[in-house]
Amino acid sequence: MLAAAFTISFAHAQDVYPNKPIRIIVPYAAGGGVDIVTRLVGQKMGDLLKQVVIVDNRPGAGTNIGMGAAAKADPDGYTLLTASNTLASNGALYKNMSFDPEKDLVPVGSIGYAPLVVVVPQASSFKTLRDLVAYGKANPGKLTYGSAGNGSSGHLASELLQAESGIDALHVPYKGGAPAINDLLGDRISFMSINPLEVISHIQAGKLRPLAVMDAQPTQLLPSVPTVNSLGLPGSSATVWWGLVAPKGMPQDIVGKLNGALRQALADPAVVKRMSEMGATVTPGSAADFGAFVRKETAKWTKVIKAANIQPD
Repeated sequence: MLAAAFTISFAHAQDVYPNKPIRIIVPYAAGGGVDIVTRLVGQKMGDLLKQVVIVDNRPGAGTNIGMGAAAKADPDGYTLLTASNTLASNGALYKNMSFDPEKDLVPVGSIGYAPLVVVVPQASSFKTLRDLVAYGKANPGKLTYGSAGNGSSGHLASELLQAESGIDALHVPYKGGAPAINDLLGDRISFMSINPLEVISHIQAGKLRPLAVMDAQPTQLLPSVPTVNSLGLPGSSATVWWGLVAPKGMPQDIVGKLNGALRQALADPAVVKRMSEMGATVTPGSAADFGAFVRKETAKWTKVIKAANIQPD
């Protein structure tokens, strides 16, 4: 009887989740915005769950390497993925993926978002977004904009801006954000739609001029910059966002436990402060809330991708 009781007790202890380290896959290289957000939130979640949280960087193929690894992992709660905009856009961009982002990954919870900002070189004659739009309408094809590559968040946001404002600009894709920013600084392209955290130092140094925040609300990094809503272009809203997802089939009680830890982490004043310093707003909510958000974003960006016939690099 004692032996049986010990066996039952041991088996129950083994079933308690989590009882080993949790891995969060980041489909980007270390040091970028998604990596920083994951480490910030992951460490706090680990403290709450009393387990080590390991960040596993799996960059490449437009985030499909990391997303694919997560989609094919065991749905036992020990492998998660920090998803971002590509979760909503890659299904329309890539035709022969080895997984289905909508079916093979399930929501755990939202982390937060940061609005993109339209910026021009300081030497530009455009002082406002209205100036840029007026020139673009009067001179079709003469505006140029840069991005980190075909299908990137900046590319899609600029295509959305064109569609909503009625301008016609030429896309110049780069191999990453840094060379695009360098050409913007050199006044070799007209504008960019970009995460303000990537260019805030250049804005503060007076080398780049922000024209508009691509959201309904101002960003804390640039509180005096007008929003696209205030400028009459509410349909041009574009953000970078993050959330946790897991392989399909993960038990709902584990989803619930992870969602609870994530929401507690996002309520921590230190986490909120650091996210605010990055120009980001935390958006805690249920797994269902995040799932609905991703579906809405997927519909939005699929429409943009198809209308502009965007092809991946």
